[in-house]
Amino acid sequence: MIEKMKKVSIVVLDATRKESVKALRKVGVVHLEEVEGKGPLLASYKDAAVATDKAISILDEIKLPKRQIVNQLELTNEAALETANKIVSLSDEKKSMYEAIARDTNELERLSKWGTVDPAEFVALAEKGIFVYMYEIPEDKYGTIGKELKTIKVNAVGKIVRFLLLSEEQVTERPALMPAEAYAVPMPEMSTDAFRDNILKAKQTISRIESELLDDKKYSAALASYREVLASDIEFETVCSGMGREENDDKPETEEAGVLDSIAGTKLAWLTGYVPKDLLPNFVAACKENSWAYAAADPADDDPVPTKLKNNKLVSIIYPLMDFLDVTPGYHEFDISAWFLLFFCVFFAMIFGDACYGALIVIAGLAILGKSKKGGRSLGVLVTLLGLCTMLWGVMTCSWFGIPPEKLPRSLVDISFAPFSAAKSGSDVANTNQKIFCFSLALIQLSVAHFKCMFADRKSLKFFGDMGSLFMIWGMFYVVMNMVVDATKYPLSFDGSCGPISIFGGRFLLPASYPLISVGILGLGFILNFIFANYEGSVGKSVLESVKNIISVLLGVVNQFSDIVSYIRLWAVALAGAAISETVNQMAGPMFGKMIMVIFGVVLLVFGHGLNMILNLLSVIVHGVRLNTLEFSQHLGMTWSGVKYRPFAERKKK
Repeated sequence: MIEKMKKVSIVVLDATRKESVKALRKVGVVHLEEVEGKGPLLASYKDAAVATDKAISILDEIKLPKRQIVNQLELTNEAALETANKIVSLSDEKKSMYEAIARDTNELERLSKWGTVDPAEFVALAEKGIFVYMYEIPEDKYGTIGKELKTIKVNAVGKIVRFLLLSEEQVTERPALMPAEAYAVPMPEMSTDAFRDNILKAKQTISRIESELLDDKKYSAALASYREVLASDIEFETVCSGMGREENDDKPETEEAGVLDSIAGTKLAWLTGYVPKDLLPNFVAACKENSWAYAAADPADDDPVPTKLKNNKLVSIIYPLMDFLDVTPGYHEFDISAWFLLFFCVFFAMIFGDACYGALIVIAGLAILGKSKKGGRSLGVLVTLLGLCTMLWGVMTCSWFGIPPEKLPRSLVDISFAPFSAAKSGSDVANTNQKIFCFSLALIQLSVAHFKCMFADRKSLKFFGDMGSLFMIWGMFYVVMNMVVDATKYPLSFDGSCGPISIFGGRFLLPASYPLISVGILGLGFILNFIFANYEGSVGKSVLESVKNIISVLLGVVNQFSDIVSYIRLWAVALAGAAISETVNQMAGPMFGKMIMVIFGVVLLVFGHGLNMILNLLSVIVHGVRLNTLEFSQHLGMTWSGVKYRPFAERKKK
């Protein structure tokens, strides 16, 4: 369930603003509305946080030698900030050294065919009246240089001639007799020997920096701890500096003016937030203890009320998945945690669809449980439950690592569920029944959605609009059976001549008149939905709104069909996973005929089935989650626009 919230406001003296915020944080029950902090202190905290984050990232990128353990040292906050800035500075210096090496290396490569080049020697010659310039020209064009130009050929490598142009005067423009193909080589800033020395020094500097950074790994935990302190300080200062503030300049008009004069003109500050209804007494007690003025009322419909979910321990194990997906129902929406967990377990089991895969997942879940601390075992329990459900589905469908049924022990075949087991009923019958089961899941889950909507609107005529949507789902179910499963077995004949209609191989029988009943229910549902879906106090206005949006209304019927059909993805993805398992087994099977190939066969099986499990996990996220957060949620009218309840509270120290 979604806990009821109260919107609260507190007013304090501005002079006690920081003390009041500290006390409010200590209470730890108020989810504050977002405020915009300001001020130099907050800016300094944020700058420190940026530097610390960067330092932590730099240290995380440094890989330690195998089996090397670094003993962590503690730091004061001031020392931690100084260390973070030093690490960032070292990293920046290392980056500049790499840039210098790249720049100097490019210069050496450019001058590599010239041998040793020293600009100082050219300057010395120029001081004696001999100006020397470096040129390069294609070998076949060297002879075209004018005879009046004095040149000295240095070398010819790769059909390029390198030569020196000698002049008794400084050359500021390209000589007229110099061929267009000749390229003037720019003079380097320093000698090639100096470039090499600089590269060597830069590499030594990089080695020293890397050694220092490796040594600084001992401060990783201290920096992480300091980052948590900064997060708390930023949050605190944001609230303090972002509080609403106002100055009261009114003069007292009563005889008690002398008493009240001390507070006249006093600045006030205030905050607004939300408190769970059952925690409101804690908030009120804190207000009285700290002499805060406060107000509490029910939030308005347009207030950004946070959502706090409260469920039993079993249902709560779905929370890690919802946190991972970052989905939170709105305050005025439904809490579908229990239904989410129930159907997600089914979807997960069908997509993985293998009892052995399920056993591996159970082992992983138990391992997570073993490493989890008390109070944080929800993930381990969830993984274990998903593994057990997968094992159950694999047993029912006789799926064991994709091994063909004829190669399995007879006992495993006997315990499978005949309607879903290809080993007992044949692949065609089993696949058909699994398709029907997918559509049955759609019928059940979407019906649950509309029953919840009907209950929520039970005091309004909109109830009948929800009932209409429910009827359309029920009627459309049989249409899907006809169009997707088998038009012969599930005809849309209205004369009643087809006889009873069987589902799951005759285990469930529908009357011969069911096609007519289903279409009738579909039509009745459309009429009810058309009239009451937009009801807001007036039936006429509701009908008029439906007329205005007639295209959307008609498309809504199509959406009912597509939403039911969408559930077939469970069968299709499971079928693809089973095909991959069988293919991996077929590829690895021949390798077990020779002793030398056994190892390769085992590696192939581990890799192939491991990859298949990863693909199945991705499919669960894409398909299994989608059916809950999209198809199911759309029929509930949910947008997952909620904000998770996060009270302003002291951070727990690790």
